[in-house]
Amino acid sequence: MEFRILGPLEVVVDGQVAPIGAAKHRTLLACLLLRANRVVSVDELVDRIWDGDTPHRSKATLQTYVMRLRQVLGDPSVIRTAADGYLITVDADHLDLLRFTELAAAAQATLSSGDLPTAAELYGQALALWRGQPLVDVPSDVLHREEIQRLVEYRLEVLERRIEVELSLGRHTDLIPLLRVVTGEHPFQERFWGQLMLALHRSGRQVEALEAFRQVSRLLGEELGVGPGEQLRAMHQAVLRDDPGLAPPERAPRPPTRAVPSELPADLVDFVGRREVSDRIAQRLVAGDKNTAVPLVTLSGPPGVGKTALAIHVAHGVSSRFPGGQLYVNLRGYAPGPPMSTVDALTRFLKALGVPPSQIPLDVEEQITLYRSCMAGRQVLVVLDNAAAAEQVRPLLPGSPGCAVLVTSRDTLLGLTALQGARPVGLDALVPEEAHQLLTEMLGARAVLAEPDAVKELAQLCANLPLALRIAAANLANRPGVANYVARLREGSRLDALVVDDDDEAAVTAAFDLSYHALKPAARQLFRLLGLIPGPDFTVEAAAAVASLRLDESQRLLDRLAAANLVQQHSPGRYHLHDLLRLYAEQRTNVEENPGSKVIARSNLAAYYHHASAAASNTLSPGSVRLPVPGAGFVVTTPRFADHFEALAWLDGERANLIAAVAQAEEAGPLTAAWGLADALHRYFRSHRANDEGVRMARIGLTAALRSGERRAEAVMRQALGVLAWDVSDYGEAVDQLSLAVAYYREMGPDEALIEALTDLGGVHGERGDLATTAEYFQQAVKVAEAIGSPVGRAITQFKLGTLKQALGELEESAALLENALAGYRALGRRYDQASCLTNLGLTYRELGQLDKALAYMQEALDLRTELGSSDGRSSLLDNLATLCLDIGDVAQAEDYATTALVHARETGVRRLEAHTQRSLGSIVARRGDFESAVRHYEQSLAVFREIDSRALEAGTLLELAELYRGQGEQGRAIELIRRAIAVCEPAEHPMLLAQAQEALRLALND
Repeated sequence: MEFRILGPLEVVVDGQVAPIGAAKHRTLLACLLLRANRVVSVDELVDRIWDGDTPHRSKATLQTYVMRLRQVLGDPSVIRTAADGYLITVDADHLDLLRFTELAAAAQATLSSGDLPTAAELYGQALALWRGQPLVDVPSDVLHREEIQRLVEYRLEVLERRIEVELSLGRHTDLIPLLRVVTGEHPFQERFWGQLMLALHRSGRQVEALEAFRQVSRLLGEELGVGPGEQLRAMHQAVLRDDPGLAPPERAPRPPTRAVPSELPADLVDFVGRREVSDRIAQRLVAGDKNTAVPLVTLSGPPGVGKTALAIHVAHGVSSRFPGGQLYVNLRGYAPGPPMSTVDALTRFLKALGVPPSQIPLDVEEQITLYRSCMAGRQVLVVLDNAAAAEQVRPLLPGSPGCAVLVTSRDTLLGLTALQGARPVGLDALVPEEAHQLLTEMLGARAVLAEPDAVKELAQLCANLPLALRIAAANLANRPGVANYVARLREGSRLDALVVDDDDEAAVTAAFDLSYHALKPAARQLFRLLGLIPGPDFTVEAAAAVASLRLDESQRLLDRLAAANLVQQHSPGRYHLHDLLRLYAEQRTNVEENPGSKVIARSNLAAYYHHASAAASNTLSPGSVRLPVPGAGFVVTTPRFADHFEALAWLDGERANLIAAVAQAEEAGPLTAAWGLADALHRYFRSHRANDEGVRMARIGLTAALRSGERRAEAVMRQALGVLAWDVSDYGEAVDQLSLAVAYYREMGPDEALIEALTDLGGVHGERGDLATTAEYFQQAVKVAEAIGSPVGRAITQFKLGTLKQALGELEESAALLENALAGYRALGRRYDQASCLTNLGLTYRELGQLDKALAYMQEALDLRTELGSSDGRSSLLDNLATLCLDIGDVAQAEDYATTALVHARETGVRRLEAHTQRSLGSIVARRGDFESAVRHYEQSLAVFREIDSRALEAGTLLELAELYRGQGEQGRAIELIRRAIAVCEPAEHPMLLAQAQEALRLALND
C-alpha cells in the first residue's frame, strides 16, 4: 500500500489507485498522513475535518469515519487507535512526504560533503515526487492554512537549493526554462528572480537578465508598493558591470533522472547448482556494450526443469552490470487462457520506466516505438519469462545497445536465433551432486546423513528433475523415514515413467504422480476436479461446489493439498494451481472421471457462482438481477453479504473467476449459466465502467440464448448490450439492441423489464437531442407501470420523466417528479438509482437558483457513489459539481472537480463525458480570464461531440464558444459560430435550442 499526498490524495493498493471519494474521509486520512507515525488527537482531527464547525456527536462520527476508512484501505492495522487519538503507521518507501523529506536531507548531507552532482540528483528525485498542490482535493481550510502552506514553503526551499547546486555545476542554460516557470508561478519570490538573472547572464543573455530585473521591479511596485530587496539589487548591479564573480563554473555532466525499475522476483534461498550454465548465460548477457548489438539469450527446456528459477538467479547475479534497472514479466505462454498480449506487456514496462499512464498510447506500434525510445541510452536487463513464441518476444526487444534480454520458454524459439541472433541455451535435469544438494537443503542434513542410500535413490527416481525433487521433499516433510517413501515409489515401475525422452508433459506427469498418489482418495478427487475451475484462483466455497463437498471437508482437503504443494494459498482464503499442476489435474480428471461426473461438477460450480453473484448484485442494488436464478442441485453455503461493502469485495475478488465461468458455460454448459451470470454481473460491470468485460459477457450470454431459443434471456442480453453501447456513446448500436429488447419484452407481456427497456431506449434518443421520441417512449413506460401496478416501475418512470422535464425547462415539475422517484428508490433500497436521482435533483435545483440545496444533493450523491465503489456516473457528477461551484463563485474548486472528472472520463473511455468536461473546463478557465485555454477546451469538446454525433450538445457548445468570442469583441467569429449552431439544430428535434441560437444571432448582429 502506497500513500501520496504531494498532489491530489492517492492511495495505491497492489498497483491500483483505491478511490477515497468521501470528502471527510480524505480529510481524515490527510491529517493522519501529515503526522505519519505520530498520534493525532481526536480534538485536532475533529477541528480539521469540520473546519471548526463541530457537529453534535462529532467524536462518534469520527469513529465511524475511521472504521469506513479502514474498510476502504483493506488493512485495519494501518490506522491504529491510541489513548487520545489515532495514528497511521507507514514507512518512507510508502509515503511520498516521508520519502521527500529523506531525499532532501540526504541531498543536503551530500552537498555538505562536496558531492554536488549526487546532491543535484537527490534534490531532483525529491522534487519529482510532487504532482501539484499538496492535498488539493482535501476540503479543509484549517489544514491548508496551517499545514499545506508549510509544505509548499518547504518545497520552494528544496527547489531553491537544487537550482543553486545546478548553477554551481554550470547547468545555467538548462535551468532557464524551469526558472521562467517558477518565477511565473511564484512572482514575489525574489530568490528565484535572482537565480534567473544569474542563469541568463551566464548564458550570454545580459539584456534578458536586466529585463527580468525590470519586470520584477515593476511587479513588486504595482502589486505590493515596494522595490526589490538588497540581494536582488546587488545582482542587478553585478550584471550591469559584468562582475567576474558571476562567471560560470565548468559545466558538470548531468546524472540520469529517469525511473530505474527493479522488478525481478526474489531469488530462491535454496537455489543450488547450475554453476556452469549460470556462468555461460551471465557472460553472454554482459558481453554487450554501448557499441554492440543487444545480447539476447533464450533459455529452453522441459517443464519442471527450473528455467524460471535459473533465469531469476542469473538476473540477480548480473543486476549490478545494468544500472538502468531490471524489467520482468511472465508472458504466460503456457498458462491457462491466452498468453499475455503485447499491449499488456508493453504497458507494464512503460509504467515501470516512468511513463505516466495517461501518456501511454493505445496503438501497439506506437507503444513499441515509445518503449524503444525510453530504453535508448539505458543499460537495462529485460527478463521475459514463459514465452510462447518468437512473435510474443520480438516487440519487447530493446533497439539500443547497452541492454540485454533473457527469455525462458518450453520452446527453443529458433526464430529468434535465426533473425535476431539469439544465443540459445538448453537446460536439462540436475546432475546427481546438485540433486543431492537440493534434497539436503530441503530435508535437512540430519535426514540425509541418516539414510544416504535412500536419498540417492530418491534423486534417481525423480530423474533429478527439480520440480519432482521439490514435490517429493514436500511429501516427506511429515513422513518418518526416506526409505519407506522410496519403497512405495518403486512400485509400478515409476522409474521408467520418470525417464521420458522428448515428452515434456510425461516428465511433468511423472513428477506430479509422486505427490498425487500419496494422497487419500478424497483429496485426490478434489485435486483433479479443481482442474475444472476455469478462473485464475478459487475459494473454499468454489472448491466445495465443484466437488459437492461440505465447507469444512473442503477446507480440510485444501489444507492437505497445500501441505503437499499441489495447491498454493496466495492470500487468506484464496488458492490457485500452478499452470503445470492445473494441466496435470485436468489430465487426471479425463482419466479418472466419467463424462457425467464432469458435467455435474461444472454445473454445480456454475450454479454456485450464479447464486453468489445474484446475491451480491441484489445486495448492491435490489432488483438488478432480471433473470431467475435456478435452484442448486447440491448443498453448499453461498456467501452471505451483510452489506454492500462485503458484496462489492466479493465481486471484486471473484471478478476474473466469474468472467471465466461465463466463458466456460458457453463451451461446456450449462448454457443457462452463460446468460444467468452475465445478467447477474451486468450492474456490477456497468457501475464500475468495465464496459469491455460487460459487453463480452453479454455477447456470450446472447449467443447461448440464441442457441437455446430462450427469448427472455435474449431480450435481457440485448438490453444489457444496448445500455453498455449507450455508455460509450455508440448510439446506433444502443438503439438497435434496445429496440429488439423492447419488441421481445412486448411479446412476453408487460413487466418491469419492459419498463426499464423503454426508458433506456428513450434515454438514448434524449441524449441525441430527440426529446420528442424520448417523451413517447417514457409515456409508453408510464402506461406499462400503471397497468401492472409496479412500485419499481413507478419510481423508474418518475425519475425518467423528471429528467425529461428538466431538459424541457419545466423545472418545478422536474423537481417534484425526482423527489418522488428518490423516495421510491429509497423505499426499494436501490442505492445506485438513488445516486442518479440525487444528481439530477441537484441539477434541477441549480436551474431553479437554489444553489445550496443543489450542492447538498450532489455531495450526497458523490458520497453514495464513493461508498458503493461505483464508477458509473462519477465523471458526470464531478462535472456537474464543477459547474455548480462555478455558479457559487468557487472557481478553484470548480477547476479541481472538472479536472478530476476529465481524468476519470478518459480512464473509463466514455467519450461524451470527456466532451462534457472539456466544455465545463472551457467555461471555468474563461472565468479566470484565460481566453486561449478556454477556446482550446471548447474546441476539444466540439471535436468529440461531432465524432459521436451528439448534435444538441454540439450546438450548445458552439453557442457558449460564440459568447466567449463576443466577450472578446470578436463579433465576426461569434456570428459564424452561432450560425454553425443553427445549422446543427434540427427544428423538429431541438426547438428550444434553435430558438436560443436564433436569439443569440439577433443580439450578435445588433451589437
